[in-house]
Amino acid sequence: MSEKLRLPAEESYAAELKALATGDQHRPPGWALAPRQVVTYLMGGKAVDGTVITPKYVGDRRLIETAVATLATDRALLLLGVPGTAKSWVSEHLAAGITGDSTLVIQCTAGTDENQIRYGWNYAQLLAHGPRREALVPTPLMRAMESGKLCRFEELTRMGSDVQDTLITVLSEKMMPIPELNTAVYAQRGFNIIATANNRDKGVNELSSALKRRFNVVVLPLPDSAEEEVAIIVKRVGEMAQTLDLPAPKNVADEVARVVSIFRELRSGSTEDGKVALKSPSGGLSTAEAIAVMIGGISQATFFNDGKLTPETLASNMIGAVVKDPVQDTAVLGEYLETVLKKRRGFEGYYASLTGLI
Repeated sequence: MSEKLRLPAEESYAAELKALATGDQHRPPGWALAPRQVVTYLMGGKAVDGTVITPKYVGDRRLIETAVATLATDRALLLLGVPGTAKSWVSEHLAAGITGDSTLVIQCTAGTDENQIRYGWNYAQLLAHGPRREALVPTPLMRAMESGKLCRFEELTRMGSDVQDTLITVLSEKMMPIPELNTAVYAQRGFNIIATANNRDKGVNELSSALKRRFNVVVLPLPDSAEEEVAIIVKRVGEMAQTLDLPAPKNVADEVARVVSIFRELRSGSTEDGKVALKSPSGGLSTAEAIAVMIGGISQATFFNDGKLTPETLASNMIGAVVKDPVQDTAVLGEYLETVLKKRRGFEGYYASLTGLI
């Protein structure tokens, strides 16, 4: 087993990517797989040699087809959605399937500046020899342009609008000027950009209209049904537990269903039957947070509860996910526990454990 805590997608799923690459379907220039094969890689299916391809994304196939078709054109792709809708996950696997390299990533923050987007300088070389190509430090964007690969921008709206607009020339002209050297870097065939953005975060920067026009937007929704969300979480929890060498208890699926039921009701502001209106906490209670709750609970069960996954081992992790504002969210959770969970059969352990923690 690798000592790396987490392998990039192209290494974790190398066998599947190799099996899909054996097909004779038409590939756009610079692509490792044909568009249909990329969709199969993300949605699951079979390769021509019979290799089973596991689904990486559980949702509307049409959304993935639209994303893949966009990247086969000269338009960039923006994956938009609330937290926990697998935007980064889909972005990584699209890059792995299309170019075989998902590691060209720029994490956008309020402190991200133009040098982290375009290029930087090795100042020792710069002082010793002056401006020259050897002194230039390429960013992931520049390396993607030179190699004809995809560059991923995580949380694009986290960085300032003026920095975002440095992408306009790259997206429209497919080149990056380097005025210090009186030259430019020209993108090779296969180059494109996948960006993700969160439409619920506070303090984000709106994209300029000029930049918006250069992106095709695909909105990734939350799972439609509780059954679909449970299936996603059970799958990811199983994969993560295996990676972390945590034995998955037999009752994982049952406890996932209960956690999802609680999260969906608090998230939507009403009970499943629609009869009771609820206040929602300040956090998103996303699918990703439910996965984190389950993994934390399994870890606690493994090391401190003889491997038994119980409401008690999950409760403290649930509190961490629900209570982001100690005053407001504690009141919201307390009201939910007393008006809904106290009367619900099968949730007695959650009511007792959560009540004891708030």
